Order: sequence, then C-alpha cells, then structure tokens
Amino acid sequence: MSGKLHPNNFHQGRYDLAALSRTCPELTMFLRPNPKGDQTIDFSDEKAVLCLNKALLAHFYHVQHWQIPPGYLCPPIPGRADYIHYLADLLAASHQKQCPTGKKVHVLDIGTGANCIYPIIGSQSYGWQFVGTDIDPVAVKTASLIAQSNSALNKLIKVRQQKESEYIFKGVVKPKDRFDLTLCNPPFHASMQEAQAASQRKWQNLNTGVKQNASQLNFGGQQCELWCPGGELAFLECMAKESVDYAEQICWFTSLVSKKDNIKPIQQLVKRLGAKQCEVINMSQGQKISRLIAWSFLSKDEHLQWAQAYWS
Repeated sequence: MSGKLHPNNFHQGRYDLAALSRTCPELTMFLRPNPKGDQTIDFSDEKAVLCLNKALLAHFYHVQHWQIPPGYLCPPIPGRADYIHYLADLLAASHQKQCPTGKKVHVLDIGTGANCIYPIIGSQSYGWQFVGTDIDPVAVKTASLIAQSNSALNKLIKVRQQKESEYIFKGVVKPKDRFDLTLCNPPFHASMQEAQAASQRKWQNLNTGVKQNASQLNFGGQQCELWCPGGELAFLECMAKESVDYAEQICWFTSLVSKKDNIKPIQQLVKRLGAKQCEVINMSQGQKISRLIAWSFLSKDEHLQWAQAYWS
C-alpha cells in the first residue's frame, strides 16, 4: 500500500491552513505551531476539528452552513472523499472509463448521519443526486437543514428517515426509485462497551503523543453511528440479504468494511444470494488501510445496458 489518497481527492498532503483560514477566519483561533514551527491544530480538541471540517467544506465543497449537534459524529473528510472517488471509478468501468456526472446519477447513502458528509462530497465533486437515510430523527433533521441551507446542495440532496430499524432498504427505497449506487459506513462495534473502549484508546493515543493519522479520526458519535448488535458483520449480512429484493432497482450495492476478516464471509454470502459481480477495493490513507465491498445482481453486459439507458 502506498498510503496515498485517491488521485482525484482534493486533500492530498498537509492541510493548507493559511488558505483554509482565509475561507473560514474562525479557524485562526485554533491554529498553533507544532515542534517544527509549522501551523497545525490540536486534533484532540473537538471544537478545533469541527472548525477544520467547516473550513474544508466551505473551501472545497461550497458549503457555507454546516453544523452538527453536540455528540454526533464529526467525520474525517479526506477518507470520506476517497470512498466517493473510488465509487466514481466503479461507475466509470461501465461507461467507457468516464465517470458519469450530473443529476442523472442517483445515489443512496445509508446512515447519512447528522453530518451529511457523503452527499455533500458526492454532489459537489460529481453533481450526483443523493438520498440520505437515517434511523435517528435528529440526524435526519440536521442533515436536511444542512442541505436546505446551502444553495449548492438543496437541489441535489434529500433525506429520508428509516422508521423501521430492522430494515435497511425497505421503507426508504420507493417502488419507482432507481439508484446507481448505494453507499454505507456501517457501525463496526458490537456493543456500547466496545465502542467506548475504542474511543478511550483514541483519546489516550492523542493525548500521549502516539502518532495518529488525523485525516482518519472520527470524533463523537451516537449509538447507531458506532455500534449495533453483532457489529459490522451482522449489519453487512443483513444488508446483503435485503439487497436481493432490490436487485433490479439498484446497480451497485457498496459498503465500507473496517475489519479485513469480514470480507470473505460477505463475498461468500452475496455469491450464494445470486450476485453476478462482487469487487473488493482497497483504500489507504497514511497508515490506515480500509476497503470497500461492492456487489451487483447485474452482469457486466447488463451494466453496459444500464449505463446506456440512464447515463447517456
């Protein structure tokens, strides 16, 4: 692994804090010199990280109004952007190596959260239309407010509440919907205790100077964002089984997979369920290695037909 972000990712190398501060003057309050004398922020300070995200979203993604409630997930933007760019590559494979852009591409974000990060990045990078879903009414209200409050977003992002927590697609995918992609960053802990222990380790590492890749650190998080019974594998198994019912409405089902050992059982499951294609895409940001899994019940020829029908 090279440790590099996707070539199309805006966030290569160190943050240009001077440029970000010009876009978002509030950020200057959190700047401080590191041991080498370069400007940085304290990545253990939640307010500093929140302000950095506001600056990144304003500078690169035309978002002037972005705020999340206390305690909700404040995600690392560079890694989130990588997922979007690798999904663009996935679509390009069926479209003469050119990523389809604009409102003709419809994407479903499962568990969009209060931050609405994936719809923001995807809509502003490629012009795609998004439907974000979440079971948390506060997250749905906040994400909707972000979309409605920004002129760059309000015609490209809609948010729907999943009112039945045992389902992922049912109730939010309407009979006449067509999605080219679904994406998801599933809760990967199996219990609240496991999530709390991981959070404690993160803070200890930051406060004792253990090297961390700041572009990959999550801050905060509600229960549904961090854990679910059975953890990541149980969530992905549920998603895979339910995806069968939407095989003709959705071109690619995808999800991040944080635990490498979960890849093989999901590959085997989607194959048993009748998926005609399954791909695993490795991503790497700094020292952190992550991966996404994508499956489809359409053949490669059917993907070409899909592209011609919807993206031409």
